[in-house]
Amino acid sequence: MAYKTITQDKIIEETIKKSRFLCHMKRVSSEQEARDYIAQIKKEHHKANHSCSAMIIGDKSEIKRSSDDGEPSGTAGIPMLTVLEKQELTNLVAVVTRYFGGIKLGTGGLIRAYSGCVAHAIADIGIVEVKRQDGIQVELTYSQYQSFPNFLTSQRLQEAETEFSDRVLSTIFVDPEKSTACIEDLNEFYNGKVTTKKAGNQIVEVPMNN
Repeated sequence: MAYKTITQDKIIEETIKKSRFLCHMKRVSSEQEARDYIAQIKKEHHKANHSCSAMIIGDKSEIKRSSDDGEPSGTAGIPMLTVLEKQELTNLVAVVTRYFGGIKLGTGGLIRAYSGCVAHAIADIGIVEVKRQDGIQVELTYSQYQSFPNFLTSQRLQEAETEFSDRVLSTIFVDPEKSTACIEDLNEFYNGKVTTKKAGNQIVEVPMNN
């Protein structure tokens, strides 16, 4: 399991030719949750002219939906969805609410406005990769543990848990496809004089540059 989504829920506001655009971004886990959120936004902004939406749901982006909500066909929902697709995001919904300011934007202007609002919101919020990692428990002597930070730094890893008794038990988490190589590297680092065992797994969110 691995997918990309936004770091958090957030609302971003822009003014384009006197029209007020509010981009609501929310992480969701189901289509119903996304639809409930869209309904909530429409209720909160019932005086707005439009609340257009786009959603992608599923770890493999299985569900994709969009709505122009009264804007000319193809000028809002699909452009918004396209931005989410290009960023390879999923498990989120975007709702852009428009309060008309008196100046018509035209087809091209609407497409740029709605897609731009979503793109700007994503850039402001940031992206994380959500993935599962495998745990490895490492049993070390106290003298071995003194050099353990050097190994972690070289592998770009961090300790998740540490227990101190007659020996040191340290738990680290790595991507599943890297666990075997990590154990081999540990054995090489300590000349085969180290004990390791699997220690469950966890879901992590890794910030990405976007």
